[in-house]
Amino acid sequence: MPKDGGIGASTKRREDVRFLTGKGRYTDDINIRGQAHAWFVRSDVAHGTLNKVDVAAAEAMPGVLKVFTAADFAGVGGIPCGWQVTDRFGKPMLEPKHPVLAEGKVRHVGDPIAVVVAETLEQARDAAEAVEVDITQLTPVLDMKAAIAADAPKVHEEIGSNLCYDWGFVEENKAAVEEAFKNAAHVTTLELVNNRLVANPMEPRVAVGDFDSAGGMHTLYTTSQNPHVIRLLMGAFVLGIPEHKLRVVAPDVGGGFGSKIYHYAEEAFVTFAAKTLNRPVKWTSTRSEAFISDAQGRDHVTKIELALDKDNNFTALRTETYANMGAYLSTFAPSIPTWLHGTLMAGNYRTPLIYVNVKAVFTNTVPVDAYRGAGRPEATFQLERLVDKAARELGVSPVELRRQNFIKPDQFPYQTPVAVVYDTGNYHATMDKLLEISDYAGFEARAAEAKARGKWRGFGVAHYIEACGIAPSNLVGQLGARAGLYESATVRVNATGSLSVFTGSHSHGQGHETSFAQVVAEMIGIDAGQIEIVHGDTSNTPMGMGTYGSRSLAVGGSAIVKATNKIINKAKKIAAHLLEASEADIELKDGKFSVAGTDKSVDWSGVTLAAYVPHNYPLESMEPGLEETAFYDPSNFTYPSGGYGCEVEVDPETGKVEIVAFSAADDFGNIVNPMIVEGQVQGGLAQGIGQALMENCVFDENGQLLSGSFMDYAMPRAEDVPFFKVDHSCVTPCTHNPLGVKGCGEAGAIGSPPAVVNAVIDAFHRAGRTDITHIDMPVSPARVWSALNG
Repeated sequence: MPKDGGIGASTKRREDVRFLTGKGRYTDDINIRGQAHAWFVRSDVAHGTLNKVDVAAAEAMPGVLKVFTAADFAGVGGIPCGWQVTDRFGKPMLEPKHPVLAEGKVRHVGDPIAVVVAETLEQARDAAEAVEVDITQLTPVLDMKAAIAADAPKVHEEIGSNLCYDWGFVEENKAAVEEAFKNAAHVTTLELVNNRLVANPMEPRVAVGDFDSAGGMHTLYTTSQNPHVIRLLMGAFVLGIPEHKLRVVAPDVGGGFGSKIYHYAEEAFVTFAAKTLNRPVKWTSTRSEAFISDAQGRDHVTKIELALDKDNNFTALRTETYANMGAYLSTFAPSIPTWLHGTLMAGNYRTPLIYVNVKAVFTNTVPVDAYRGAGRPEATFQLERLVDKAARELGVSPVELRRQNFIKPDQFPYQTPVAVVYDTGNYHATMDKLLEISDYAGFEARAAEAKARGKWRGFGVAHYIEACGIAPSNLVGQLGARAGLYESATVRVNATGSLSVFTGSHSHGQGHETSFAQVVAEMIGIDAGQIEIVHGDTSNTPMGMGTYGSRSLAVGGSAIVKATNKIINKAKKIAAHLLEASEADIELKDGKFSVAGTDKSVDWSGVTLAAYVPHNYPLESMEPGLEETAFYDPSNFTYPSGGYGCEVEVDPETGKVEIVAFSAADDFGNIVNPMIVEGQVQGGLAQGIGQALMENCVFDENGQLLSGSFMDYAMPRAEDVPFFKVDHSCVTPCTHNPLGVKGCGEAGAIGSPPAVVNAVIDAFHRAGRTDITHIDMPVSPARVWSALNG
């Protein structure tokens, strides 16, 4: 059994005390004496020439301090993109400027044109109504395939095309893949859409800028998943502020799901305006504003094909995807449909030949970037829908077709044909566990009972793998990343034995303050209550890359392990000095240092006090104090995997789909806190089910967002999700990080959408409707009814 508070214990999240008692401190809770308020004037057309912005009337209104336009940002850099993709012809992607405020054109509904800063929020909002904007509307380009036609309107005329890049991977496989398809005994083809999503975290984005004229210090408080990256991008590329004169603070953050990774124009604006006006400036997004200004997710259109031999072995796979970038390149947008998507197209299978083509396209829509899973859900949805369709065409079990083609346990480490090497896994074990916990054997009886009630019951299975702990830096640098993807930690031991752990990772719901403390407590053998986890402030944490891609424990936790090991090694030197023994003979167990083979010992607090009271130290060879910093750059990604099973009932009269059961069997490697892991999976499943059944971001032919509020954009509620059976007992530890962990934050959102759609198609086929082979997400009642009724 795990020790209380150590690794493996389902310790309650310590941060929940402040959240549940209303004592969390979010960015909107920050109010600085003398602050002014900002309100953005945004474009109400998707595409147009910006002829004139008249601010005179607005600036004359009560309380208005200044109305900013693009003219105020002359000489200021644009919002940078953090990843450059090189296309299949060896050319770098087209990369248009992304201004802080619109210059000359507006390119999507919500594009910021001007900002009113006033004494109160109400005054700023009222004055915004008086800003006169003259726009000549242009034809918007919305359909990706139409956008790359030669005569299509250009989102950015200066780059001459709406095609950001045409990426091929692995290009040298292309001819062999085509040959394999020519020789295939069977080919399955599927065309599908991965629907665009709005992230909708519980807390909208907020930014507060402050400037200390005495010291020339800028401070930005913001809802960010990676404050150090925001400081680097904004300081170096946008505003030109030296890093030591720019502090970025991300306090408690109420959910991110990827949408708070990026550097946004609003953050640069409030920082710039605070210095210009010499007073703090605050902006808080409204929910309606978030729908047209937060980076959105997914939005792929794909044709995917699978070749099989006469024995139903996979021989080749090829895909062609159109990926929407929206109007501008967001921070990590170019990498999502390429390196985070194409490299996962092998899935769990031994497919020897794979070719992936991605065309990234600019359109007059809100920018698109990573959303929970980031490329991995898109890859998994394509592949797992395709395998299911192939099984039905071949007349074999979807479960058994997968089993037959899984990578075998004795084949690890496994080199895929799409660059990455899976270090460990056991996909047969997770499939077996899924069938056990879902009572797959009893499904036929349940389906018969449902049929008696006039409902069609279906069971869908999906198997996923994802690449987490995004790294290593030297590899991602070759792939176009403009930053390293290491993580950092500083461990500071106080004289009385308590510790402060400063991490470059940031928590926005993952429970870092609990799980990180568990790791350190286990290593030293002390109570986790003695350990404080500090994050989110660039002024007191070492440079780190933030939290996304299920990297917190695998990368951030490994940095903490390295720093803690340094602490332990130095503490052993001190203990050896105190015990008059050889350092090699010192053992640490349960918070006590002892000399091996003797009863001589000193406890943890005795050593830590001695570290700061070095009365008889050999100071020429051992420094006082006990504080260490470490950086961890992983040698490979981690590869969580799992089998998901969804059981649905379809009402053929109304088209309504009800999920009656959902089971998830995951391999996350070693588990630090099972309770937190279960919660992460459940949250991901809810989001994946939301995409599968109800969420859809829709623009009309003029580029207006039709699903711009919760009245029109359907979010899953408690009644839309079942009780989840979650299991993570199938463990193959990661082989290349010290904790053996793999990551769990995105799994639920990756594996659930194809499981849901597969279940719906299974229900149709069991009812005799074998003519229906696919329905695009969201599988709404209207879409089901339309499919059933032609």
